[in-house]
Amino acid sequence: MQIGDPVTPQIEARARDSFARQGLMTYLGAEIAEVRAGLVTLRLPYRAELTQQHGFFHAGGTSAIADSAGGYAGFTMFPEGSSVLTVEFKINLISPAQGEFLEATGRVIKTGRTLTICQLDVWGVTGDRRKHVAAGMQTLICLHDTPDAPPA
Repeated sequence: MQIGDPVTPQIEARARDSFARQGLMTYLGAEIAEVRAGLVTLRLPYRAELTQQHGFFHAGGTSAIADSAGGYAGFTMFPEGSSVLTVEFKINLISPAQGEFLEATGRVIKTGRTLTICQLDVWGVTGDRRKHVAAGMQTLICLHDTPDAPPA
């Protein structure tokens, strides 16, 4: 499977089901726009509650969707019966985050048995205009034989 290839319905359902259990993403109003092999795009619609004092999207929301986009990009490459956690990530805020919505894309650049590295990009989108607002890198860990479900 190559990065960007379509995924099976089972892999897409596994990613979407897991995402639906994320309380923060629900609270923020983020949604999955696309799931492909090693590539996931999330969208976060603008709301005044998500801004900082100048009216731009807050860095916390920008970072959160970047982290989740990368996490789910990696998760699409992980074996059934495993789960994902972020080990670390770094984000550079390169422009004020503004627009009708933010679009975060996580893309796997190196996958391994345990650690996976992702590139993170966030765009501010208004109509046809897209402005790159954040870029980062992330390391994920694959938790083998650890189902992606809440503890019983």
